[in-house]
Amino acid sequence: MTEISICPSTDVEEGGRGVRFPVTAGSDDATGFVVRYGGEVHAYLNRCAHVPVELDWNPGEFFESSGLYIMCATHGAIYVPDSGYCAGGPCRGARLRKISVIEKDGQILWQPDEFVKPVMA
Repeated sequence: MTEISICPSTDVEEGGRGVRFPVTAGSDDATGFVVRYGGEVHAYLNRCAHVPVELDWNPGEFFESSGLYIMCATHGAIYVPDSGYCAGGPCRGARLRKISVIEKDGQILWQPDEFVKPVMA
């Protein structure tokens, strides 16, 4: 299975700053993001389930102030970080698009699937 480096593990803070990375979603250029929650890394396509806009307030800022939920900067939808489930807001019950991610040897790596692929050159 292909694994693509995102960043060193130390760049992603528990309930805090995440890291964006370039992807192709379908045929569109997009970004993914990785956050740490409950001691584990989780990655998603950077698109709100309500309207396909990027979630972060500023690059890498995905969590609301308590560090317990990912929050859409545009619509205020809140997502459970370990599942991508929308727990409140205009898309309640929907989910963020998960990206397979692993952590090994001090690095965070993502694995492409049939929809989310590396950026085409």
